[in-house]
Amino acid sequence: MNGGDLIPVLLLALLFCALGGGTAMLLLARRWAREQRPTFESIPQLDDVPEHSLPGTPRATRPACWLAIRSRNLSTVQAALGLRNPRPCSWSEGLAGERALFIAPPINGWTLVVGTGLPDPGDDVDAAFRLLRGLSRKLGHVQFFQADPLLQHHAWVIAESGRVVRAYAWAGAVVWNQGVKTTAEIALGVKCFGYGETPATSDWTIADFLVANVEKVPHLARRWSLDPAEIDLRVLASVHGITGQRPQRY
Repeated sequence: MNGGDLIPVLLLALLFCALGGGTAMLLLARRWAREQRPTFESIPQLDDVPEHSLPGTPRATRPACWLAIRSRNLSTVQAALGLRNPRPCSWSEGLAGERALFIAPPINGWTLVVGTGLPDPGDDVDAAFRLLRGLSRKLGHVQFFQADPLLQHHAWVIAESGRVVRAYAWAGAVVWNQGVKTTAEIALGVKCFGYGETPATSDWTIADFLVANVEKVPHLARRWSLDPAEIDLRVLASVHGITGQRPQRY
């Protein structure tokens, strides 16, 4: 083989060496990138759950109404509610509405209660008053929230040690307005009408206020306690609450 024939062979050898080196570098870079990805070796405990989940985190469904009770003791809440036929229940099953009441696992020092067995202020405001006053006597601090985007019914209540500190409920008219507006209500700009102040349905300005109020209920809940829709479902996947039937009457 003369010198002229050797040159193409050397060029091809150099080309293959370059391609092989590039491929090796690419594989090493990919391996390094995989090793740098964060790993989640453990899931935080319930009391460590942040009130605001990260974007993309699977979240719970927000119920139409719920209680937020400042307590970490599931059994104490169950006893205070007088729950009948109780049994363990997962979060997803509790939201499915198979039973009237569901006491969720405590989160950040709060215990949520949801279900069709909770009284609707629009149907029976006295029952709602009795329930919240009675629970707060036994448990201390109790909150109630309602947000119905279809009917635009909404409510928020704080009861402390057997006394209703603040309450507002709208169900086509004002059915409950007690106490002074809280700092959170003022900051969010919620509109609270007085008793007998029933606006005409053709008044679009009033309708806008009602829609805005419904949309602000979760924000108010977040400031007072927590918003159910921001609960990280990864944490609740392995824990259970209690479901059962409501007492005969509140």
